[in-house]
Amino acid sequence: MTAVEERRLKGLLKTAVAEVLEERQDLLRDALRESIEDLALIRAIQLGEKSPLASRKKIFQRLERTA
Repeated sequence: MTAVEERRLKGLLKTAVAEVLEERQDLLRDALRESIEDLALIRAIQLGEKSPLASRKKIFQRLERTA
């Protein structure tokens, strides 16, 4: 592929992506939302790994109190 063809292909690709994002803003919004949710889940897991373990008995006692 020549340099001219590469530049033309790159321009066409940029245009196509811009059109999709303009016409389907929901796709970008959904992707960002999922990324933020994934980051929050990762953070929750990391915090959980650092916290002390709870016994099965204590977990069920708490669940019974909130039910």
